[in-house]
Amino acid sequence: METIPLIAWFRRATIALAAVLCAASPAWADKYASIVIDMENGQVLHDRAADEARHPASLTKVMTLYMVFDAIESGKLKLSERLTVSKAASRAQPSKLGLKAGSTIKVEDAIRALVTKSANDVAIVIAEKLGGGSEAKFVTKMNAKAKELGMNATTFRNASGLPDKKQITTARDMAKLAEAVYMDHKDRYNYFSLSSFTWGKRKYMNHNELLRKVDGVDGIKTGFTNASGYNLMASAERGGRRVIAIMLGGKTGKSRDAHVRDLIEAAFLEIGGGVVSDDDLRTRIAFGERGNVSADDLALAQLRRLQEPDAALVASLDNDAFADAVGTTEEGDESLLEEVSEGDGEGYDPIGDLIEASPAPAAELAATPVPTPITTVAAEDAIMVTSEAPSGAPPQALDLLNQLTTP
Repeated sequence: METIPLIAWFRRATIALAAVLCAASPAWADKYASIVIDMENGQVLHDRAADEARHPASLTKVMTLYMVFDAIESGKLKLSERLTVSKAASRAQPSKLGLKAGSTIKVEDAIRALVTKSANDVAIVIAEKLGGGSEAKFVTKMNAKAKELGMNATTFRNASGLPDKKQITTARDMAKLAEAVYMDHKDRYNYFSLSSFTWGKRKYMNHNELLRKVDGVDGIKTGFTNASGYNLMASAERGGRRVIAIMLGGKTGKSRDAHVRDLIEAAFLEIGGGVVSDDDLRTRIAFGERGNVSADDLALAQLRRLQEPDAALVASLDNDAFADAVGTTEEGDESLLEEVSEGDGEGYDPIGDLIEASPAPAAELAATPVPTPITTVAAEDAIMVTSEAPSGAPPQALDLLNQLTTP
């Protein structure tokens, strides 16, 4: 009996997986929120789900840094002061510097590590210092400061942003925090512009890619957990005018960066008295993270991409290839194990990430032809469907293949 060639088998399994997505809304759909504010007059230039509860992830560290800057200004901390690392801090989940219990780190290095590496162990070191040895006491101070800044929809539960279901915020509250950091600590705001940080023999690049790619962007912070999606708090200045852009709940770091870039470009066009006439730009903003695209359109986009055979998809059946395909986490961790540990326990779905939906605008999606039914077999395939699957296939794909081939 003939069996399915590897590429034909994988194409059918992944098509079945994409088709299943038609039955449910995308997991990221309820995570997206955004807002853009002109700091000159406080005008809201754009907002979408800006008051809906979301998880801040590592944007939490912006409040931690605000508290550090307050402490320096009041004389409670000095940049040259060395902070001792506790056992609790050394056991923090990634992303982290890997500090050893009993070692020390200077306050200024701690600031740099939070801004660039988004180090969770460093956040705990600072929290324990400013909380009298207790991160919980520091968190109480964080929440009091949040209320003082008008962040009434925000509740902090830790100093790092590590997953906690009760740690919530809104895009509007995060914009208030970004504005407060800039206005209250202008003399230290330049830390958020750091392109890199060197610790020991390693050099860590700032996760905020917009610093290097978008004119005027000079801060401030990224964030990611499975529950939050990809978050970004950005600020940019052009011609003496500054805007703050917040996006929460991105599907990927790349799509998040592209969307925030579009929001910033549109904001400066409006500030300059221009009109956003670029149709592609308007579409990208309106359909940021494809939040208005139906589940059916999303699945169609996925099916379209899967019509073209791709040797890389076949190679990705190997577990190591999956890791290469999806890359490292947005927070800079360098292994899949670290990515899983930084998340909120929802697990890691390499197949889902591998067949990520096309970012095509709604008009293009609507015009997308329905793919040839999977029962139609190309002449060159000339196969018989059997229940035998290639060895080493992912269990998710095996389940889908079984569903696909069951009479």
